[in-house]
Amino acid sequence: MKYFEEAKNIWKSYVPKSGQSDMVEGELIRATEKLRYEAQNNGNANWDEGFELFCQYLWDTLNDENVFGHHVLMEIRTDIDTLFNHEQPYFDDDLYDRITDHIIEWSLAHKGPVKREKDQKQFR
Repeated sequence: MKYFEEAKNIWKSYVPKSGQSDMVEGELIRATEKLRYEAQNNGNANWDEGFELFCQYLWDTLNDENVFGHHVLMEIRTDIDTLFNHEQPYFDDDLYDRITDHIIEWSLAHKGPVKREKDQKQFR
């Protein structure tokens, strides 16, 4: 992971012990780590709408042509599509780490942290 320290700082500063983050970067990292944990520790056995919302939130936020070029956006889309395929959990860290690096790149480009409204549908 290219931005481990930056991601760790966002986690410590903006990801609450439970519930959603008030900052976009915190929620993106929280979503990525929830998806990683569910795949690696549960084989996606608990997959439900909450995890789908995480995937959609990642894509809706990172699909930013002002930050990423076409090649990187295709990589992000492929990674998120891999996560969406919950019947085949992705166990290796590389995909989650790559998404996290893109979250940090997005945050740097937006001079974050960026405030967000909580999603009333997200219960995870």
